[in-house]
Amino acid sequence: LSMEDSLLRIFAGERMKAIMDRLKLPEGEAIEAGMVTRSIESAQRKVEARNFDIRKQLLEYDDVANDQRREIYRLRNDILETDDTAQMITNLRHGCFTDMFRGFVPADSVEEQWDLAGLEKALADDWQLQVPLKATLDQADTMGDADLLALVLKAADEAYEAKVSIVGREPFSSFERSIMLQTLDQSWREHLTALDALRQGIHLRGYAQKQPKQEYKREAFELFGALLDRVRDDVVKVLMNVRIQTQEEIQQAEQQIEAESERRAELARAQHAEFSPGVGDEPAEAGEGVMLAEDEQARQQPFKRFGDKIGR
Repeated sequence: LSMEDSLLRIFAGERMKAIMDRLKLPEGEAIEAGMVTRSIESAQRKVEARNFDIRKQLLEYDDVANDQRREIYRLRNDILETDDTAQMITNLRHGCFTDMFRGFVPADSVEEQWDLAGLEKALADDWQLQVPLKATLDQADTMGDADLLALVLKAADEAYEAKVSIVGREPFSSFERSIMLQTLDQSWREHLTALDALRQGIHLRGYAQKQPKQEYKREAFELFGALLDRVRDDVVKVLMNVRIQTQEEIQQAEQQIEAESERRAELARAQHAEFSPGVGDEPAEAGEGVMLAEDEQARQQPFKRFGDKIGR
């Protein structure tokens, strides 16, 4: 080693340089004293302890993502191995609509705090469900929020089963599995990117007298909960809003597309004929014909310059 090496310069440089200056040791000669050997060993132990601490922290941070990774793979295996996805989709659908319902009708609240008009509008606009909650509540003598929630879940189940009955349970089950896997994989990739961004700046929490590792675990747990909710909502939204078409409807749609294409083609031909010279106009007089011919002949003649050529 040399005194200019990073190991000695960072961990033992000043002390060793002071000793060499005091003893007036010449430069360029090897120093084999035991004091030097012990200083190098001490510096190496410090470096190894620092690297060990870095690896330990990396492992602790990675344990958080590893636990979430195992949970995602468990969910993925459940989706792949299940024979019938109906119960799984039902649980997701009920959870999604329950959370949405509680956004308009909070738990343990009085009737004056309920926003049934907003709930009916959200069901109609986002989910194509017409549920007369306010009218039903006005007609009933005693009805609580649990009864209203049951009406919403029943309407969602009936609308979903109507779609399944058109296609059949077996083909639709394959479609459900594909949607769940695709949504889960896409959301998991986005979640890993969010975890990496969180990890890059979590050390700044130390300036606020907080433990960065504890803050990382807490926020990663919140992100994972948001990930599961997002997967549930996206899957339910796709499956509830998917449009099932019969063979007759597909043929009608194709016929409409063909008719629209023919109409556009006829319109384009009519516009082309309208702007073509002489088409649809009255016969031109003799003088006008001569003028048109002269103009056409003048356009075909090469341009002649009169006078000197102007330079650049």
